[in-house]
Amino acid sequence: MSSSLAGRRVLVTGAAGRIGSVTTRHLTELGALVTALSITEDPELKADRVVIGDTRSEDDVAAALAEVDLVVHLAALPHPSAGTPYDVYSTNVVSTFNVLAQAGALGVKRAVVASSINAYGVPFNPHDIRPAYYPLDEKIPTDVADWYSLSKQNDENTCRMAWRRWGIDVVSFRFPHVNSPDVLERQARGFREDPAPGVREAWSYLDTRDAAYAIELGLTASLSGAHTFFVAAGTTNAPYETEALLDAFAPGVPRLRRFVGREVPIDLTAARTVLGFRAQHELDLPTDRLES
Repeated sequence: MSSSLAGRRVLVTGAAGRIGSVTTRHLTELGALVTALSITEDPELKADRVVIGDTRSEDDVAAALAEVDLVVHLAALPHPSAGTPYDVYSTNVVSTFNVLAQAGALGVKRAVVASSINAYGVPFNPHDIRPAYYPLDEKIPTDVADWYSLSKQNDENTCRMAWRRWGIDVVSFRFPHVNSPDVLERQARGFREDPAPGVREAWSYLDTRDAAYAIELGLTASLSGAHTFFVAAGTTNAPYETEALLDAFAPGVPRLRRFVGREVPIDLTAARTVLGFRAQHELDLPTDRLES
């Protein structure tokens, strides 16, 4: 498989994680020389070089950045309950700053960073709220009331600062729920019984293989600056028409356009036009009638 990444040294932080392990293997298969930075050992990592270390440590990150051309920063505590509020917030924002500041100062030209759909604040918000409108897009108003979402919002700010300070081009992905096909299918079965919990995330999902593909495009796309993109499968993970779901669970929320079939109510235009990204692994679900 020919790729412009062949022979280039790519640092992947959080390489043993759900997205990281698949991304490390994908980039290796493209011919990249992958340095995997992980806080835990994983004998299954498909990497040219493995560094066991902490992304909060200046020394560990400096060691991992040796001879690196490109950076993929995925290391994070991925949920508000993944630690104390202090641990979740501080781990995420310090890690992102540390990795991008060092990479930028070294002259690394491109970084891809895992943000989250939670950067807009609504999915984990403890109040009974809905998005400002559908489809969700990169300019949607935020309403943050948890430390994980705040960390992702500030990670995006760090990306913009790093570009302005050091000229490192940064692509941030607002990932939805990303998982393996079997887990996504199990979640879809749950939404068949009760779709209500998916309303704040627009019933969105992404296969881990598509997350790795998006990261590949983020590393190779012809762009400059700091960019944030929503990425998701083009369809929802609920077996009902999107319009029916919104009628039932977000009846008062404005819709900027109508949705066809199970079309995900997220605007994927930017990722499609700038990066050429379209998910290649979507759930094959029937479209059933939603009973009121």
